[in-house]
Amino acid sequence: MSRIHLGEFEEIVLLTVGVLYDDAYAVAITKEITKQSGRSVNVSAVHKSLYRLEKKGMLDSRLGDPESKRGGKRKRLFSITPFGKKALDESMELRMSLRTQIPELAFKWQMG
Repeated sequence: MSRIHLGEFEEIVLLTVGVLYDDAYAVAITKEITKQSGRSVNVSAVHKSLYRLEKKGMLDSRLGDPESKRGGKRKRLFSITPFGKKALDESMELRMSLRTQIPELAFKWQMG
């Protein structure tokens, strides 16, 4: 069985879509990633990842209701698909499996 490939930034975007749940659109995702990670993120990079994840079948999207404060424009809202959840689960399992295999001795640095 082959693993689902998920890049680090894609994983962060996918996780953030889940965190924001019903308010997951590009600008909100960008702000949340910056808030949670302290990492400066470009909204166009988030857009590219969102569409790539959607193409891979890990996200679905729909247009939200028009908003007067946005001049009647509608936000594209994203949600995680069952395949996206599977990708996140596999990624977490792999990371935890590797982490638990590191012997404690590997974390004992000599001061000298």
